[in-house]
Amino acid sequence: MPNLKPLRLVAPVLAALLSMPFGASAQPARALSATVTIRADRPGAEINPDIFGQFAEHLGHGIYEGIWVGKDSSIPNTDGYRNDVLAALKDLHVPVIRWPGGCFADEYHWRDGVGPAAQRPITVNTNWGGVPETNAFGTNEFLDFAEMIGAKAYVNGNLGTGSPEEMADWLKYMTSDQDTTLTRMRRDNGRDRPWKIPFFAIGNEAWGCGGDMRPEYYADLFRRYATFLKAPKGARPLIIASGGHDADTSWTKVLMSTIHQNMGAISYHYYTLPSPTHDWQAKGPATGFGEDQWASTLVNALKIDDYIKQNIAIMNKYDPQKKIGFFVDEWGTWYDPEPGRNPGFLYQQNTLRDAVVAAATLNIFEKHAARVRMANIAQMVNVLQAMILTDGPKMLLTPTYHVFHMYIPFQGATLLPTDLKTPNYKFEKFSVPAVSVSAARTAGGAIEVSLVNLHPDRSAQVSATIKGAAPRHVSGTILTASAMDAHNTFDDPNALHPVTFDGAKIVNGRLDVALPPKSVVVLSLQ
Repeated sequence: MPNLKPLRLVAPVLAALLSMPFGASAQPARALSATVTIRADRPGAEINPDIFGQFAEHLGHGIYEGIWVGKDSSIPNTDGYRNDVLAALKDLHVPVIRWPGGCFADEYHWRDGVGPAAQRPITVNTNWGGVPETNAFGTNEFLDFAEMIGAKAYVNGNLGTGSPEEMADWLKYMTSDQDTTLTRMRRDNGRDRPWKIPFFAIGNEAWGCGGDMRPEYYADLFRRYATFLKAPKGARPLIIASGGHDADTSWTKVLMSTIHQNMGAISYHYYTLPSPTHDWQAKGPATGFGEDQWASTLVNALKIDDYIKQNIAIMNKYDPQKKIGFFVDEWGTWYDPEPGRNPGFLYQQNTLRDAVVAAATLNIFEKHAARVRMANIAQMVNVLQAMILTDGPKMLLTPTYHVFHMYIPFQGATLLPTDLKTPNYKFEKFSVPAVSVSAARTAGGAIEVSLVNLHPDRSAQVSATIKGAAPRHVSGTILTASAMDAHNTFDDPNALHPVTFDGAKIVNGRLDVALPPKSVVVLSLQ
């Protein structure tokens, strides 16, 4: 891990500097004004730590070179796992990891990835780049990896090209404590005791790469496959159904109305594209964009709030006790392929724009914590909105990594409802609320407040009233920069990282914050 030394920032000076339009030397634009009421007297649901979950698919260099380099690699490793990546992920407090996909999951046969590495078949990754898949990283490697970094395992089963027997055998291989051929195979492969598998999904994106199914047909398959997923008493995972995406709520309606047992959660996928029309053929670049794509990206990112509300409304009709979770197990930004790279590897640079998207999205998940109990950003290393990028022996932490690290205090905290009044940030035809907020009380009694200024060149003065608490001290960190596409490179891996924030103060019980443009701030109130 790099040694990041916090810098003391004088907020008014920082705000003045960063609120200036690019290339301008005139007086800074007038600050926006927002108010928020934090209801510490009306605590809400627990913010499940799994909202800050990760996703690791066999895609590009996400697994190979990103996590796994092999025991014989010159890159420092522990039993084949990169030491630098292990350390960074441990420090991130990753709660859960989803694997092996994604689209890859519905063509993955688990027996290809167990046993002596030299004897494992070499297959083709038909979804992502058409490259050979060595199967060197399989079930044992993934589950050991999850244990190494202290994360729970979320395994995605193969519904598309697999069978009920294959899926059932996989679960037995992982969880059985009986003396059977499958458990003997597991022991021969180096694992005596069973693993704990908290989450298991039946298929992925059944509406698309997972089988191009209708929700009614998938619901029948779910019932069939779930019947045969058996594990020792107390060891059966929560079973996740493949749900919808974007604005489509038909999957949630069909699943909730026709499946009456075994379903513990419904998955949902949403990706943010810069394109105003969500054009998958011309999404937009990861860097070098103008304010039009800054604004359009934020507009598209915030749409997930309404989409979640629409799905939750359906779930509440059939499940008012909120027993079934809504898992946003794929989300994040998706840009055009980086020039000169395999377009099927989905490698993209990660900028301050991604950090703002991540923070505003996490605030939305927290707001819906009563039903949204897991989210898995796509993806953990070297793919899409990654936490970490690697290049041979080099590694860097992205702005999105830093946001997730700043949000660690929210894991397991109790949501505190907020009432926000904010002007909009407007650019051309685009308009979004300029400020995003979330608040929670930790088990230790601190009140954590996250604030995001979505405006790229105007600061915001935020005044917060806290009902039911009277904190006396405030401290915090900030992530911001002068350029919209500020990012870290392998030549300058620490160009953008959180620093100490001095722009907040408590006056007569009120929290006042000078929020610089395009910034993410997390405050701790004692």
